[in-house]
Amino acid sequence: MNHQEALTTYIAAFVAELSAAGIEDVVISPGSRSTPIAMVMAEHPDLNLFVHVDERSAAYFALGIAKAKKKPVAVLCTSGTAAANYYPAIIEAGISRIPLIVLTADRPHELRDVGAPQAIDQIHLYGHNVKWFVEMSLPDSREEMIRYSRTVCARAAATAMKYPSGPVHLNFPLREPLIPALDDRLFNLQERTEGFVDIMQGVLTLPDEAIQAMASALTSAKRGIIVAGPLEENGFASSVLKLAELLKFPVLADPLSQLRSCQQDSGLIIDAYDTILRSEEAKAALEPDLIIRFGAMPVSKATTIFIKENPNARQIVIDGGGGWRDPLISASDMVYCDETYLCNALVKHLSPSKSTEYLDMWRNINLHTKEQIKGVRDLTELSEGKLFHLLADMLPKGAALFVGNSMPIRDLDTFFLKNDKKIRVLANRGANGIDGVVSAAMGAATVHQPMYLVLGDLTFFHDLNGLIAAKLFELNITILLVNNNGGGIFSFLPQAEQPKHFEKLFGTPLDLDFSHAVKMYGGTFISVKDWDQYQQAFNETKGQQGLHVIEVSTARDRNLTEHRDLWKSVSREIRNLLDDAKNDG
Repeated sequence: MNHQEALTTYIAAFVAELSAAGIEDVVISPGSRSTPIAMVMAEHPDLNLFVHVDERSAAYFALGIAKAKKKPVAVLCTSGTAAANYYPAIIEAGISRIPLIVLTADRPHELRDVGAPQAIDQIHLYGHNVKWFVEMSLPDSREEMIRYSRTVCARAAATAMKYPSGPVHLNFPLREPLIPALDDRLFNLQERTEGFVDIMQGVLTLPDEAIQAMASALTSAKRGIIVAGPLEENGFASSVLKLAELLKFPVLADPLSQLRSCQQDSGLIIDAYDTILRSEEAKAALEPDLIIRFGAMPVSKATTIFIKENPNARQIVIDGGGGWRDPLISASDMVYCDETYLCNALVKHLSPSKSTEYLDMWRNINLHTKEQIKGVRDLTELSEGKLFHLLADMLPKGAALFVGNSMPIRDLDTFFLKNDKKIRVLANRGANGIDGVVSAAMGAATVHQPMYLVLGDLTFFHDLNGLIAAKLFELNITILLVNNNGGGIFSFLPQAEQPKHFEKLFGTPLDLDFSHAVKMYGGTFISVKDWDQYQQAFNETKGQQGLHVIEVSTARDRNLTEHRDLWKSVSREIRNLLDDAKNDG
């Protein structure tokens, strides 16, 4: 068998197994060395191909699809710096536990380290940021090598999905000529046509005696809270609320926990905790004796400080992925067990608690705080807080909301309160970077409709190339661009107290007219001047096809003042509330 036949047979076997392993979507960045893999993938009838020129954007686009589907996505590029441009998205996927199958073409071994063009060291290129790396063998049509190709593919898909999910990297050395022989027999496998190896996986569980011991510890707590951080697991929302109902524990629901928009709630969800926990009086009154934490660390810094300031409380971290999510170094118990399984198992060992005093205190403070937060509706000038508060009313039922990092995700945490619209909230909160947000949202838009993206001007600028996906793949997405002309989050940090170099180093105003970029990518752009224009523009985009960008210009200094005024107002309200409770007692 000649080189072309061996190349084709080997690659076709891999691609056929990729589909058999459940991979539906492939993102390809054009290049020469990856030619045989790309051409064979294009021939497979069951693969959805997205061709994306910019490798950095392409990898984030793939991440967005995988995040939305909760399934692995393959991403393919040529050799050299193309592979290096995947790195930021791979880091995000690793920390966020998003399954990606990263396929990089490479020079064959004889062309490495000899000055050949477009050749870099791709062995373990992504280091510990991937779960598994394989330097594939050179294409070979021998029977055992076809089995090898299929086995590695199946193993890669299973490893990417194995909890905690994450990226894997397969590096393909390929010799020229690179053109495969495409014909009707391309995917005619000789054995095990439904997949070479079926890999069965389970979830982490605990023995019954451990469940009973934990149930006993939870029952003995008088002032217990549940912190639900970023977590997407089927069935978790209903299971954790059943657990909270029996224990009478308040649930501090991070916007990425998917609990803010669930329809199941009997008054257990606390959604104004970020504002509440900025009050020293509230923190003292609400001091817990037990904290159960699910998911990644919450977005709210006030909540993490609250956890850190209560080292004497028993702090139980539940992680079905077997990681070590304890940056505060405050956990007393690290429990490796599937989150939904554990909630359901604990429910079987618990009787309903009759003590609601602590829960009622949280509820009462939460209710009064939400009334204070609603005051942002009275603001007449364009305001970031008001924008996020109105979102719960304005978004259609079942919509998906992708949120940028820095201030947008924090404002969402503060102002996007409990609703029953089943809005799925997505964000890149692994490495918390502002790069790739547009591309990731575009990837998610291939799965979710309607899709909305809210982000700041610096984040938008960072990933303008990502807008091309809307044009290429005819995606429908509405982007709410919060333009405060710079890095708004730095106004809340200690750097703001050093005004001499603040604007140059941190404020970083860009003074850009983004309308030109949006027009270049075939989108519509409107910069609103007031709330009536905003409401009109938002409503006009509903059900519309294509890319729509609504720019809301705000002032960084005014945004800081609005936040601080809110915190002061809430602190006064809580202080009065607690004083009244003492007097009544």
